Amino acid sequence: MKHFNLDGTAVPFEDGDTLMDAATRAGHLIPHLCWHTTLGQSGACRLCTVKVDGHLAAACTTRAVPNQVVENRTPELDGKRLLLTQMLFVEGNHFCPSCEKSGHCLLQATAYELGMTEPRFDEFYPKRPVDASHPDLWLDLNRCILCKLCVRASHEIDGKDVFAISGHGIATHLSVNSPSGKLVDSAFAKEDFAAQVCPVGAILPKRRGFVVPIGTRPFDNALAPALVNAAQEGENA
Repeated sequence: MKHFNLDGTAVPFEDGDTLMDAATRAGHLIPHLCWHTTLGQSGACRLCTVKVDGHLAAACTTRAVPNQVVENRTPELDGKRLLLTQMLFVEGNHFCPSCEKSGHCLLQATAYELGMTEPRFDEFYPKRPVDASHPDLWLDLNRCILCKLCVRASHEIDGKDVFAISGHGIATHLSVNSPSGKLVDSAFAKEDFAAQVCPVGAILPKRRGFVVPIGTRPFDNALAPALVNAAQEGENA
């Protein structure tokens, strides 16, 4: 089997694998927010940026090549990831203790893994709508990080195109494809893959808040192994 070098370790890969695919399968964590193996490539969040033979590249879109030298968990790269994560926190309203996704949130777990314990920048406190019109699901745009996972899932897996990214610059936002712009008037259903794939607390099922006790949530302990396991579970979904 062919291999590339990841932080000094030989990682096997198959033809067509991206660096992220192969590294995750081998049990290595490359931090990410917008990647899911069930979905096509995106490169939206850039958190998975690595150095490939000395050049910066997104691990989720870069194909593995024999004998590549890939740097991943270096102080320089983790510093860039921490900065991106800090900016994501202040661009939305991410108040982890009061969020139903706490302990199961990829953004929160990634922040802890990178050493973030408090905001670095002044928070924007944007005022974005909360859509609770749907009988089974609700949408809180205050928590959306524009990863596009729900957009891609609805298009590629569900075949419904419920979501899209609209606007420009700071006004960029997730929009709902319905006459009213509300979830209740869309084709969205709780069984949809798009309803399960949100890495933060932007799309959540109703009547299920805080059902998992603190201490038994996925990211309560041993962050890096849990993050790898979560990614591998996504691979096998």
